[in-house]
Amino acid sequence: MHPDWLQIDRDHVWHPYSNLGSDAPVFAIASANGVRLRLEDGRELIDGMASWWCAIHGYNHPVLNQAINNQLQRMAHVMFGGLTHEPGARLAQRLVELTPDPLQSVFFSDSGSVAVEVAMKMAMQYWIGREQPTRQRFITLRHGYHGDTLGAMSVCDPVTGMHSMFAGVLPQQVFVDAPTCPFGGTADRHAIDAMREALNTHQDQIAAVILEPIVQGAGGMRFYSAEYLSQVRMLCNEFDVLLIADEIATGFGRTGRLFACEHAGISPDIMCVGKSLTGGYLTLAATLTTNVVAQVIASGEPGIFMHGPTFMANPLACATALASIDLLLESPWQQRIAQIEQGLEQGLAPCREMAHVKDVRVLGAIGVVELEEPVNMAVAQPMFVDAGVWVRPFGRLVYLMPAYVMDEDDVCTLTTAVVNVVRGLE
Repeated sequence: MHPDWLQIDRDHVWHPYSNLGSDAPVFAIASANGVRLRLEDGRELIDGMASWWCAIHGYNHPVLNQAINNQLQRMAHVMFGGLTHEPGARLAQRLVELTPDPLQSVFFSDSGSVAVEVAMKMAMQYWIGREQPTRQRFITLRHGYHGDTLGAMSVCDPVTGMHSMFAGVLPQQVFVDAPTCPFGGTADRHAIDAMREALNTHQDQIAAVILEPIVQGAGGMRFYSAEYLSQVRMLCNEFDVLLIADEIATGFGRTGRLFACEHAGISPDIMCVGKSLTGGYLTLAATLTTNVVAQVIASGEPGIFMHGPTFMANPLACATALASIDLLLESPWQQRIAQIEQGLEQGLAPCREMAHVKDVRVLGAIGVVELEEPVNMAVAQPMFVDAGVWVRPFGRLVYLMPAYVMDEDDVCTLTTAVVNVVRGLE
């Protein structure tokens, strides 16, 4: 039996990465609690996606619920232009304390894509302030993904980012080969040489290098070595180019470090965070930069940074983010990530023996099974639901990014379902 509103959804609601009125199944959710989603038909699914990687504490968490309720009694929202509030100030302070030095200035926005747009605008305006206005382009990696707004799209791989149809409209950026060196390995000489060549050739045009540190997310769930990231930082220093780290997917513990940059011991000039910032409760992101960048922007023309989202630093979201960060740091989160990593490694191992599987890789609370051919979603999605789990493959990838609070039994259930479904796709 389907709820009466499901037809309304099918007639009028445009879901992400789909067409209106698509025949692809959508499953009606009645509620969510812990790591489980309850469907309208009464079935429960163990959530292996953490709602696109952001619900790190699971759902309906009493601490986060209370933080929202407490803030709601004071104010739900107020404009941030000419006004301020304690949750926003406290959250900025917390982010400065936790992120690598010397990131000191925080600009709030309401999505990861916008945080990337802000980072790109900061980088371009920085060079205008330094009287080098031709430096307006970006070097970025193949297989990268940074969002779906226009500026962010321009630094996504046009193939894996599915943005090739906009090629004539988007700014022309400089793409270099992504590293093939696995996490834990040495830097890929070819990739380093490609980055050096791009910097050498286009230095007077380049505002910044932008990349996802250690993990390339929606562009292919690829992991690369910390040494590569370290060498890119050194190249940016050598060529006097800013480095933007997109930590939207990796920030707040996903790889086993609070921020993926920590694996390489480097600090970017600009960093973007989002997704799990509020524990998956409310939409909030932030772009952090150094006082040097902020002061150059302030000293140049027009002397202000022209960006201001309506819901910038929403008090409900900021209060929830503060509670989420405290909840994370007061928990044994590193131990939990290590346990999840072990469970994913052991549970997904049987896929390595399957002829139609190209690779199996695990890092922190990320487990990936890469197939030789694209996953048939019409077949795979109902199989996962019938197995009692929510897993949402894309392209050739079947992957898991669960909440950090997931126990060993639930991780085992997830990996068993993945093994069985992948075997059934052969």
